Amino acid sequence: MPELLCGDDPEPSDRSPAGPLFVPVRPGPAGCVALLFRTPLGERTAVGFTSARGLAATLGPDQAWIRLAEPALRALAAPLGVTTVTVDPQLSAPAPAPVAPLPPAAVSLRIVRTA
Repeated sequence: MPELLCGDDPEPSDRSPAGPLFVPVRPGPAGCVALLFRTPLGERTAVGFTSARGLAATLGPDQAWIRLAEPALRALAAPLGVTTVTVDPQLSAPAPAPVAPLPPAAVSLRIVRTA
């Protein structure tokens, strides 16, 4: 079977590695866990940034990260069924604003039975 040229294939056969990426993580039971996100169409994707500045601009300055090569990030996400890696995503929803906890008197639950 002839190999498709990059111009003919929407996802080229020859994936060139993006190099070392800044990958957002969170603490997990055995160390750091890479965060997975969703594309605008709802597909799960691993995300990496080519600079710490880009990661902080998108996810906030307090977001923890590790350095991983793009093939390593793919290998990490593959067992979870995630085959897409998004590098330097341009669009993201803003981080949620902190919410002050409600005072105990304001939290009440009333159960009403209807026939």
